[in-house]
Amino acid sequence: MSQQVDVQAEQTEQTIRESLNQALYEELERDDSVILYGEDVAEYGGLYKISEGLYEEFGDDRVFDTPLAETTLGGSAVGAALAGARPIVEIMYADFLPIAGDHLINYAAKMYFNYGDETSVPMVVRSMYGTGDGHGLHHGQSPEAWFMNVPGLKIVMPSTPKDYKGLLKSAIRDDDPVLFLENKMRYGESGPVPEEEYTIPLCETDIKRRGDDATVVAIGGMVYEALEAAERLSDRGVECEVVDPRTVTPLDTDPILESVEKTNILVTAQEAPTFGGFGSEVAAQVIDDAFFYLDAPVKRVGAPFTPIPFAESLEEAYVPTAEDIETAVIDAIET
Repeated sequence: MSQQVDVQAEQTEQTIRESLNQALYEELERDDSVILYGEDVAEYGGLYKISEGLYEEFGDDRVFDTPLAETTLGGSAVGAALAGARPIVEIMYADFLPIAGDHLINYAAKMYFNYGDETSVPMVVRSMYGTGDGHGLHHGQSPEAWFMNVPGLKIVMPSTPKDYKGLLKSAIRDDDPVLFLENKMRYGESGPVPEEEYTIPLCETDIKRRGDDATVVAIGGMVYEALEAAERLSDRGVECEVVDPRTVTPLDTDPILESVEKTNILVTAQEAPTFGGFGSEVAAQVIDDAFFYLDAPVKRVGAPFTPIPFAESLEEAYVPTAEDIETAVIDAIET
């Protein structure tokens, strides 16, 4: 039986790519109802080699390629889940998720509300986001906000290898549809991963760094930027608490509120444009429930409200950085 992470367990250093591959392998081996399919996931091993070796191990009835037809991927996943399978569908780039959006939004997410305990849709849609590789407007957007307004759809955005593995395994076992977003620019990040089999519960916020002077709530790849900013600020005598929700919706807000009540400063960090984004929702919830603990207005760090530029210099200016977070924290403290 799977266990939650034991901090005393033996750990090995793994990249995010390796931890995801291991999670997929373990779940395919554990449960015959789990299937994995998408564009180039089989013999090629996935565009970013996340599924490398799985086709050879489990065969083409469990791991198989599909045409470039995202709407078919979304619809077939709903049907497979209703028929008793646990499909894991890979949408090669998160920018293409709207093509499958009708099935995610109007079918998968609504089934429980329509039928209650009589049915479930245990499906995972994995997709890649992240800017920085020069792929331009259509291959690097961060789409979490597009789907945050969909009741019944869980959205997971991990940061560390340990979280990626434990949360993907939990997503596959969950009876609700899960959108699992992976930052493709961070696949090479490494960190400790428990050697024993484990899961991490969905919808539980994690504190990545303790601090008393400011709260930084960051998601996905921006957690690394937040931690770098926290180290810089520590050299200046400012200790930041870095909060990683891990599951964007449903959002576990209690640790965020508790942190703000302690630090009295809130900065949010996301790779998507600031307007209408995840940070805005966090800010609104803190204002609703912890307004009188704030010593300054909430600062939101994110991309400008424009499509992703193709030119390298403009793309570099577009992506939020640790320096942006550091500046936001200092601005809030000095307000």
